[in-house]
This record gives sequence, C-alpha cells and structure tokens, in this order.
Amino acid sequence: MNKIINNSAVAQSYVWLYAAWIVALSATLAALFIGEILGQTPCVLCWYQRIAMFPLAWILGVACLTSDSRIGRYALPLTFVGGAIALWHSLLYAGIVKEAISPCQQNGPSCTDSAMLTVAGLPIPYLSFISFLAIALLLIIFHFHNKHSKV
Repeated sequence: MNKIINNSAVAQSYVWLYAAWIVALSATLAALFIGEILGQTPCVLCWYQRIAMFPLAWILGVACLTSDSRIGRYALPLTFVGGAIALWHSLLYAGIVKEAISPCQQNGPSCTDSAMLTVAGLPIPYLSFISFLAIALLLIIFHFHNKHSKV
C-alpha cells in the first residue's frame, strides 16, 4: 500500500515538469508565429533568447517522455542564461538600464515599436522573461516535490 501511495506522489510531481514543458513549447511556438507568420524579424537580443528557449521545448519534452527526474541539471542552466538575457532586454526596454537599445536598432525592427506588443499589451522582452522565470520556478518545484516524494 505504501508503495502505491509513493508512486502516486512521484507521478503527481511530474505535473510540474509537464507544466514547464507546456510553457517552453508555448513560448517557442509563439516566437515562431511572430517571426514566420507575422513576419516580424527578431532583434539580436531576441535571437539570443530564442537560442535558449527553443532547445528547452525539446529537452523538457524528452524529459516528460522518459520521466527524467534529473532534468534540472541540464535545463536550469539554459533557463537561467535565457532568463538573464531576457531580464537585461526588459531592463533596456523599460529604460531602467540607461543604455540605448542598440541591438534592436542595428539589425531588424526595434523592440520598442508598438507592433512588438503582444498579450495584454506586454512587450516581447517581458513575455520572454516571464516564460523563463515560470520554467525555472516549475523546474525547481518539480525537483523539490520529486525529491520529497521519493523518501
């Protein structure tokens, strides 16, 4: 009986991993939609964030299929790097960091353009940061929930 309860607790902990995968997959599909369907070319900082987000959709998906409980070891560093770039980009966009958004103006459109506003009027850099933050929090919750349910 105890083994059944323990297996149920472990299975419930994977809900957090699936949620992280859904966030990464949604962010990836949204970035592809904005770029390929709407035709909005991403700026340099947006490209760097994509470089971190796109593999997360695959890595987290494979972790869900294989029930990989150690996913945090290789997904969290990618999440933190992408999140740091997204935070920097968001601070530049908000004007908190007093530096011109030169990467957005050198090649392609500016992220300050009103066409770059998406869900609820939030700019793409903010949405990217929220996505990376959500993935990181979900993976951390998964790690601790999974660790305590195996005891």
